[in-house]
Formats: sequence, C-alpha cells, structure tokens
Amino acid sequence: MSQNHCGNQKTVRINRKLSLSILAFLFVLGLSYLPALTPLNHSLLSYLSLIWWAVLLGLFAGGLIDYFIPEETIGRFLGGKSHRSIVYAVFAGFLMSACSHGILAIAIQLHKKGASGAATISFLLASPWANLPVTFLLFGLFGWKAALFVGAAMLIAIVTGFIYLSLERHQLIEASPELVLTDRVDWENLKNFNLKRSVAGVYTGMLQLANMVMWWIIIGIVFSALIGAYVPQHIFTDFFGPSLSGLGLTLVAATVIEVCSEGSAPVAFELYDNVGVLGNPFVFLMAGVVTDYTEIGLLWANIGKRTALWLPVVTLPQVLLAGYLFNLL
Repeated sequence: MSQNHCGNQKTVRINRKLSLSILAFLFVLGLSYLPALTPLNHSLLSYLSLIWWAVLLGLFAGGLIDYFIPEETIGRFLGGKSHRSIVYAVFAGFLMSACSHGILAIAIQLHKKGASGAATISFLLASPWANLPVTFLLFGLFGWKAALFVGAAMLIAIVTGFIYLSLERHQLIEASPELVLTDRVDWENLKNFNLKRSVAGVYTGMLQLANMVMWWIIIGIVFSALIGAYVPQHIFTDFFGPSLSGLGLTLVAATVIEVCSEGSAPVAFELYDNVGVLGNPFVFLMAGVVTDYTEIGLLWANIGKRTALWLPVVTLPQVLLAGYLFNLL
C-alpha cells in the first residue's frame, strides 16, 4: 500500500528540473510579447488554451490514483503479463477523458503503482485517439468514417501490447516488476475517509507526478508552438497528398508537430477535406502519438530506454499500413 494511506505524508517539493523548465517557459512567454515575436505569442497562448485542462486533469487523476487506489488493484488488472491485461489497459484508455499530454501523467502513475510496461504502452496508445471525448469529436468531423479511425487506433494499441509482451519474454525490453498478489485487497483505509488528509495526499501525488512529467510537457509545448508559429499551414495540403510520398511527409510532419488530440482532430479534417482520402489524416493523428518526443522521453526516464526506443519501431509500420489501406478505400 502507498505510504499516503498510512497517515504520514512525506514532504514533496518542486524539483530542480521542473523549476528551471518553468522559469525558461516564462522567459520565452514573456519574450513572445515583443512585436517581432507576435506569431510565437499567439501560438503559445493558443496551444496552452487547448491543453491546460487536459494536463491538470491528468495530474489530478494521477493524484487520485496514487492516494486512493491500492497497488493490489492496479496490479491485479494491469500488472499481469497476459493478453487479458492488455485488453484491460486499452479499455481503460478508451474511457479516459484526457489528451496525449494529460494521459502521460496517468500512465506513468499506473506504471508506478504496478501496471506492466506492455499494459502502460497500450494504455498510452489507446487513450489519446480512442477516448470518448475525441471519439465524439471525430464523429462530428468525419461522420461514420470516424469508426475506422477509432477501431484502427484500438487495434494498434492491442497489437502493440501483445508485441511488447513478446519483447519482454525475450528480454529485449526492461522487465516489469514481479507482483505478489493476495486474494483480497485491503480497503480499510478508504473507509476511514478524512477530507483534509485526502486532499493533502492527492496534492502530494500530483506534485510527485508533476516533477516526473511536467518538464517534458513544457519542452513539447515550446517546440510545438515554434512549429505552429513559423510553419505555414498551407504546406499540409500542398505536399501531403494520397501517395506513398505524401504519407511519408505526413509522418514527418506529425513527428515534428506535437499537437493535443483535440487540437489535431480539426487539422486532420482539414487535411481530409483537401486531399480527399482517409489514410493521410489517420497517419497524422496516430504518428503524432507514436513518435511523440515527450512520450518517448518519459518512457525512457520512467520505464527504460529499450521500452522507449521500441515504441516507434513497433507502431510506425502498423500506422503506415493502416494509412495505406485507408487511402485505397
């Protein structure tokens, strides 16, 4: 059980990496108010308006998980090295209401509480594009064709999880910790609910998560804002046609431009509206997740470098194959 449930809250403070990244971000934001940098200012503020709620929601959900949900519960459903744990992880990701930035905090917290590396990867892949809010948004933009996007995203998440299980069995990625599960979960601490202690416990969990993930997210925001400010939008439709080269360029663009899922869906629809095929928008949506430098960096730091490096190797062929097939429809 987490130490939070024992009544002794340990003091957690903002660490040096997060402090420096916040100061650097505030410096860039302040600098962007110079007239010569107006496009950067608009891009930064627009990007923040898209994702601030998702990041806070992710940190809050992670804090709730840390304080209220015992390791036993997560370990029982997501900690096993079985195909069933992957399906559970994808289903959990589908129910989450956070974009790719917000879901990072939740995923890392789940792993810290006992989710296997494979289940964590599947959860990450399923949530940004197959979660309920984005599902509704995609159906509003694409109509029934959105079902193809959501179904393909969930299938890729499941297949990737199965592949990661095989990689772990062959010792090609870092091993997940072995969990000793008892027959019964002790919920006694939840029965003795105390509002003040619970708020402090959730806040401590949020701050611990922020120390792990926020500096990566800040880096992602700044890079994305620079691209959004200084790369003309018409380039998307001019060069990303329904060809193999167009798919390749779409992949490169999605790799460089890290956009929140809710923000990317309209851009993907604009791409679909101009090129008239489904494959390129799908690659744009999915490749931004599977090549996300923020996500890969967090996996590297919190699970292991081999787990992080295998992510694009395993997922990109699946994304490109699905995009190619969608372009044939």
